[in-house]
Amino acid sequence: MGQTVSFRPAQPADYGAIAAIYNEAIACGGITMDATPYSASDVQAIIQKMGDREVFLVAEQGDRLLGWGAVKRYSDRLGYRFCCETSIYLTFSQTGKGYGHQLQAALMAQAKAFQYHHIVVKIVAQNWDSVRFHQRFGFEIIGIQKEIGYANGAWQDVVIMQYLFNNFD
Repeated sequence: MGQTVSFRPAQPADYGAIAAIYNEAIACGGITMDATPYSASDVQAIIQKMGDREVFLVAEQGDRLLGWGAVKRYSDRLGYRFCCETSIYLTFSQTGKGYGHQLQAALMAQAKAFQYHHIVVKIVAQNWDSVRFHQRFGFEIIGIQKEIGYANGAWQDVVIMQYLFNNFD
């Protein structure tokens, strides 16, 4: 596992680096359905809309941002108030070093602290590395949405995975 990384809520000075990391995933293809690069102001707009049980965490080592993750509500509908969705992105040069594992653990701890019971992740189906990554945390595949998105010149399937906390009361 890589060196210890610290985690904290994103600050305005991080927005450009968050966008750059996400833009790597967009440019790579097969990771996100987004096709247009993000700017720092795009990230700012997303974060400003977040509620009190949502967070953008950044992973940093020293003064270097390695990645980011988000816990966001699944739906505004009251019945879904105990369900959230998570996302995680690392800069490509830092994958395979254990930082993603640390960031995912931090996101799951934050989701639990927010008193969520159910976490959903949606993964472009060709991204089996991400599917296997989430399985190592106990996420299970609950379905595949066929041809739900169109990106990179082709129809894309999305794998839906879930994790249930066992100690919800």
